[in-house]
Amino acid sequence: MKKILLLLLFTFAGVFAQADKVKFTATIQNRNSDSLVIRSRAFSTTLKADKNGVFTNTFAVAQPGFFQLFDGTESTTLYLKNGYDLTMNMDAKQFDETIKFKGAGEKENNYLAKKALWNETFFERLETANGTALNTMVDEYAKKAEEGINDTTLDENFRNILKAQLGQEKQQLAQMAQQKAAAQKMNGVASPGFNFENFKGGTTKLDDFKGKYVYIDVWATWCGPCRQEIPFLQKVEDKYHGKNIVFTSISIDTAKDHEKWKKMVGDKTLGGVQLFADKDWKSDFIQAYGINSIPRFILIDPKGNVVDADAKRPSDPALQAQLDKLLK
Repeated sequence: MKKILLLLLFTFAGVFAQADKVKFTATIQNRNSDSLVIRSRAFSTTLKADKNGVFTNTFAVAQPGFFQLFDGTESTTLYLKNGYDLTMNMDAKQFDETIKFKGAGEKENNYLAKKALWNETFFERLETANGTALNTMVDEYAKKAEEGINDTTLDENFRNILKAQLGQEKQQLAQMAQQKAAAQKMNGVASPGFNFENFKGGTTKLDDFKGKYVYIDVWATWCGPCRQEIPFLQKVEDKYHGKNIVFTSISIDTAKDHEKWKKMVGDKTLGGVQLFADKDWKSDFIQAYGINSIPRFILIDPKGNVVDADAKRPSDPALQAQLDKLLK
């Protein structure tokens, strides 16, 4: 989610020249690395920790806007413009919860830190909310965000970018909530079936896996977030090898990319059962689950009923906790 929001912020950032430079200082307890990277699409600078563990640097930015601060493990969003003298304090063990800013630019960046926590809370609630709660969550989030940027003491450019970005962000969050609501309705019922081409030859049906749990990864070769999950999926497959579960990956690449799919599966020696959907996004199975974004993961029980129509990603430790209970 952080990546999505950061991309939106970059998209809406305008061009404003400044004469001075940014001074940035960070004191981090339990730091993940001895270096910090501050970057945007067209800018990057690295800060090294001194003997006291303090990071500091002075640099110019071409225009005020949004940047990513990355500590090697986690990241947060900064708003920087020349003339800011900004100090950040944080405990990396509680990354988002402990970030505090002081100095010129503190109001804008403390707002972004609070907004990151609102995002986190939204997704935590999304995991357990249903019905009416799902319908009101997005409006509550948007109202809170709007109230924050109505503060006229904030930088005008900062406010204008966030106001423009908020509408698109609200639309994305609403789509996620709608997808979650639709997925919840499928839990506990018989899963729609499929009969797709198998990389190893012939075709494979969902019914072929009756008697086993089935963890399905819906992906495509062009999908960056999908590829990022592959190493985590391979580790999960290794951990549960020999258990009563089948790992199946369904590519929704278009027909013209069929050979690209075969090459990637072969070159990366992807495990599990590798399938190719017959009509990409329009395949009946994909449509039945209302899948409009990937990666998407689905968990089905040995009787063919849906355990979770929007299951945890392989990179989420909660997936292994769930599988440990089911496969004990």
